[in-house]
Amino acid sequence: MKTYTLITGGSMGFGKALAIECAKMSMNLVLVALPNSGLVELSQFLKKNFNIDVLCYEMDLSKEENCISIYSDLKKNDATIKYLINNAGMLSNGLFEDMNSDYFLTQIKVNVATPTLLSKLFMDDFKANVPSGILNVSSMASFFDLPKKQVYGGTKAYLLSFSSSLRKEIAKYGISVSIVCPGGMNTTSRLCLQNRRLGWISRQSIMNPEEVAKVTLRHFFNGKAFIIPGNVNKLFMLMNRILPQFLKHRLTRNAI
Repeated sequence: MKTYTLITGGSMGFGKALAIECAKMSMNLVLVALPNSGLVELSQFLKKNFNIDVLCYEMDLSKEENCISIYSDLKKNDATIKYLINNAGMLSNGLFEDMNSDYFLTQIKVNVATPTLLSKLFMDDFKANVPSGILNVSSMASFFDLPKKQVYGGTKAYLLSFSSSLRKEIAKYGISVSIVCPGGMNTTSRLCLQNRRLGWISRQSIMNPEEVAKVTLRHFFNGKAFIIPGNVNKLFMLMNRILPQFLKHRLTRNAI
């Protein structure tokens, strides 16, 4: 039975960078992403250039039945998961009163329900393949009260709490759970342009996904619980702890 690393949202951006880094380590991959996102082409590239096995699933992970379908199909094909990287997520940037309720309900499903369900479905796989692990991708937004990112930040804060508690529960089996909280990344052309318009300090925190992937995986495979890529992001975390609340409120209010 072959062992695999499962990466959700693996067709572009940070997920693609993670997949390439894992392929460099000769890890067989299960990649999941939305249809027509370049997943098939990426899978073929990784197979050809890194001599690994890659299984790909073009599915909408907001639907519970699709998560279960992936699990069932892998069992039928005698594939077992050693590492799970819950990277798939939905961003948002808008006032809550203006948001479409269908959108943020789907966002909650993708960002909260999906990583929780996948972690549960493959728990026996993790136990059978120790040392094994789960990497959940949160965000720096989970620590700050950011206008226009209220639902997104809330879903990422859930992952922090879930990961920390689950880590304590399953460490006895030799299963590690890590959480990574990246800041802004140049993952798409639109975001690259948007990031260039940020203030000087904010621009210093922006990282390329390839750089973040290398740092993240190094710490993940070393069993680190909490990962903050980038020195500027670490500085932001320090400022969040020491600045008085009224000043943090004034700074974040400027985002409206």
